[in-house]
Amino acid sequence: MKKMIKTGLFTAALLLAFFIAPAQENSIPKWVSEKGYWVVEGNVHTPLNNIIRFYNNDDALVYTESLKGVKLNINKRKVKMKLKQALEAAIIAWESKKGKMEELALVKNSL
Repeated sequence: MKKMIKTGLFTAALLLAFFIAPAQENSIPKWVSEKGYWVVEGNVHTPLNNIIRFYNNDDALVYTESLKGVKLNINKRKVKMKLKQALEAAIIAWESKKGKMEELALVKNSL
């Protein structure tokens, strides 16, 4: 009887692992953009100063913005979603203007 219970539990665990594993492979977070990516540069000694750089999928620098007086917690989903929106707006502006984007302040306006 104990052997049947152990075999049943083992089979159930294998089936559970079999059905859960493919679902985890295809899940992409909502804050990841298909158009490019962003990089936040900060310093431990000056947490209120950050530099945010936006790149397209060809690894070309699209836009750079310097934030002063704002502490970014990039572990929060809300901040990641705002950075995604700013990234997509920067890429659209970059494609239309091709380089004249110094005065946009995309991140500062969204945060």
